[in-house]
Amino acid sequence: MTAASLLEVTDLRTTFHTPRGDVTAVDGVSLTLRAGETLGVVGESGSGKSVLGRSLMGLIGQGPTTTISGRVTLAGHDVHALPARERRRLWGPTVAMVFQDPMTSLNPVKKIGTHLVEALRLHLRLDRKAARERSVDLLRQVGIPEPARRLDQYPHELSGGMRQRVVIAMALACDPKLLIADEPTTALDVTVQKQILDLLARLARERQMAIILVSHDLGAVAGRTDRVAVMYAGRVVETSRTLEVFTRPIHPYSEALLASIPRLDAAPHTRLRTIEGRPPDLVSPPPGCRFAPRCTRAEDVCRTEAPRLRGPRPAAPRHTAACHLPPAATAHEED
Repeated sequence: MTAASLLEVTDLRTTFHTPRGDVTAVDGVSLTLRAGETLGVVGESGSGKSVLGRSLMGLIGQGPTTTISGRVTLAGHDVHALPARERRRLWGPTVAMVFQDPMTSLNPVKKIGTHLVEALRLHLRLDRKAARERSVDLLRQVGIPEPARRLDQYPHELSGGMRQRVVIAMALACDPKLLIADEPTTALDVTVQKQILDLLARLARERQMAIILVSHDLGAVAGRTDRVAVMYAGRVVETSRTLEVFTRPIHPYSEALLASIPRLDAAPHTRLRTIEGRPPDLVSPPPGCRFAPRCTRAEDVCRTEAPRLRGPRPAAPRHTAACHLPPAATAHEED
């Protein structure tokens, strides 16, 4: 692990043993993240984004139904080599997570104050009065009006956007070095989505906190991340600086995702573009490139040999893609 890296992931694999067979939801993922950096992880539903986030935190443990291999080093700690008790000590001060649905992230029979105070007393050893004062300040930081009154309310008394802000306050309570935001704007209206994403970006700047923003919404990560990793069927198929991926995608899956975004300058009644086919069944994935059955450029080598991440563009060596035939890269170089 380099001195500048907060997180370093090497060949991470998470496999679930099911009655139908083994499902490798995260398959050979490697990535790094520096302090204060924001990484976007994008892809269709079922691509392994959420499982990746939980695997990085160590929320998915080894057991008779799950096998995890590879290495996750977070702030100098080998996450999966730690005993469960030691791993739990990382949750809060070192890494925290914002889950998809705030209603299921909060205990419906406990008041908002209880959710916050418990974590503060456990990790920071604050007394009840100090923990409550910090809770009020946290709710104020995330933009909740009348924060002292909100502590005595139950989750169902708050709107969806307010509940999501409470979940963010809980994640930030112990000043984590890394925040994993797993679809933090799911089920929120567009205006509230922007507020939540802007809030995360502001808090990251103020706290010098690294963020992994997991989303299937490319617009959500476009202007709010430093780098992007595109996942498909459990694998990272392309990664680079955000601007590079959005303006010069190399992998055909990345191109297809970008092409499927509705354009404001399109003529009325323009047919929306879609990606033909569907993601593979991970119990029996296809040999070779997993996107090959849906790819318009696929050739025989794509169907028989799995491509590895490489940098096909000399001008951008850190822009890597797992593709045997990236003609788009040559076209971009000529531009």
